[in-house]
Amino acid sequence: MGWKLFCVGCGPGDPELLTLKAADIIKMADVIFCPTARAGRDSMALSIVKTILDEREERPEIINLIFPMVKDKSTLQETWKDNTDQIASKCKEGKKVVYLTVGDPSLYSTFTYIHKQLGERYPEIEVEVVPGVASMFAFASQAKISLAEGDETLAIVPACYDLNRVKTTASACDTVVFLKDGRYFSSVIEMLKQSGFSDDSLIAIAQDVSAEGEVVKVSKLKDITSSEPAEKYFSIMVVKRE
Repeated sequence: MGWKLFCVGCGPGDPELLTLKAADIIKMADVIFCPTARAGRDSMALSIVKTILDEREERPEIINLIFPMVKDKSTLQETWKDNTDQIASKCKEGKKVVYLTVGDPSLYSTFTYIHKQLGERYPEIEVEVVPGVASMFAFASQAKISLAEGDETLAIVPACYDLNRVKTTASACDTVVFLKDGRYFSSVIEMLKQSGFSDDSLIAIAQDVSAEGEVVKVSKLKDITSSEPAEKYFSIMVVKRE
């Protein structure tokens, strides 16, 4: 008997941005695994599919998998191993098993680590990955901006930036997308200016993309000051060279 795991990208937060294929797979799941940062914390991915689950006659088994926000490699490796073992165990029971992830599974997703572990330790389990709408694309649509056009280059920078890498990346690209973390906002703005982004460069900032309380602000780099409190935390920031 073949064992299979579905990894489903749930999009950025709005349930209406869930793909039809993703919805169909969730409807037939026996077991759903949801990543969360700590015990007792609600899974954002699970909240996105809540309506679909509420409409089911029989609710699937829901299992939260904790992915702690730490940098210790041994802790992370042990976490990935344990979480993968739980998933593999359910797959080998012959259950229809689904792993949910926010956004798209290919972009800064916890599933990357699970997939690698499965390939190394459980190659007999087939994996199907269902794409989802990444938050940066949902944000670009909400802000009505183009991320790249013609021969322009685009870079994606994750949270906890290395500011030297930010400067190097920004110097080489026309558009830079910053994800999730605004602790270094004032330093990043200064780095962008040093990297040749003019005062008239477009800057767009979002909080809680495609979710309740979403805030989207689009302006020019010259209109942003490092002391603005609203930008101390953001989900996404896009800066496009003028």
